[in-house]
Amino acid sequence: MDKGLWTKNDLQNLLHSEQDLPPITVGVSGRHIHLSKEHLCELFGEGYKLTPIKDLSQPGQFASKECVTLVGPKGVIEKVRVLGPVRSQTQVEVLAGDTFKLGIPLAIRLSGHLNDTPGITLCGPKGTVVLSEGVIVAARHIHMTPEDANRRELHDGQVVSIKFGGIRGGRLDNVVIRANESGALDCHIDTEEANALHIKNGSIVEIVK
Repeated sequence: MDKGLWTKNDLQNLLHSEQDLPPITVGVSGRHIHLSKEHLCELFGEGYKLTPIKDLSQPGQFASKECVTLVGPKGVIEKVRVLGPVRSQTQVEVLAGDTFKLGIPLAIRLSGHLNDTPGITLCGPKGTVVLSEGVIVAARHIHMTPEDANRRELHDGQVVSIKFGGIRGGRLDNVVIRANESGALDCHIDTEEANALHIKNGSIVEIVK
């Protein structure tokens, strides 16, 4: 407030709403990959299982010690973290700047929306996998339960904006609400967006409809 970035009313609305809603915090996401069971075995060996090292904000999801290398037409990115558990389809999430280094088109998509996305080659300690599609730059989104959404008069798939404070505070548009029973309240942006706007893990944002 001393710097004029927030007013007293802004903070009261954000932290002490009439509905006493919990604040929405930010989870900053770097490049990573979700593997199918088939591709996990091809990259790390038959029967291989991921080794969890850290739980993530969404229930049941974790970062593993395993990493892979991404090989594109123009460049390579090493040590890309594998997140678990395994999925039905392999999905690679990179930063916008990574697409230039790798030499692939930029496709901004929600997780799981992989049709007509670029492919890439994955290299692991036991083999390689050539993907015909599956590389995305993740669209900004907010995870929550249907109950969270109802209390905020929101719905799954709704597109909103977010507002935040700080020395480089401002607003981001085109943020998708992802409401499902397993969702834990968290706003996901990537490291490029966070660095540009001086946002970090745990920063608080306000939804603007």
